[in-house]
Amino acid sequence: MTNKKSKNGEDNATTKSVTITCKAPEASTVCVAGEFNAWDPCVAPMKKGRDGAWKLRLQLPVGLFQYKFIVDGEWCCEPGCAGDHECPQCVLNDMGTMNRTLEVV
Repeated sequence: MTNKKSKNGEDNATTKSVTITCKAPEASTVCVAGEFNAWDPCVAPMKKGRDGAWKLRLQLPVGLFQYKFIVDGEWCCEPGCAGDHECPQCVLNDMGTMNRTLEVV
């Protein structure tokens, strides 16, 4: 994981605790891959709660990060999303699909 730079170009050494949540009650496995873990889904398996929501707590530096969920082996920005609609938490990536965004402040 690389530290993001602040608006003034300095490294942000401070990290914040953030929780990423994915609603996929029927899924067997859910992982998250993004800029914060070199897009490696094996690094960040999520844990399923009793409510069917999968969660993962991370310590991240301040910055804006892109990521995707991997639900039962399928990469997606959100389960059930075909990627053909506007989502305020998503951005178009270089592959022509959508990535979710996470801003750590």
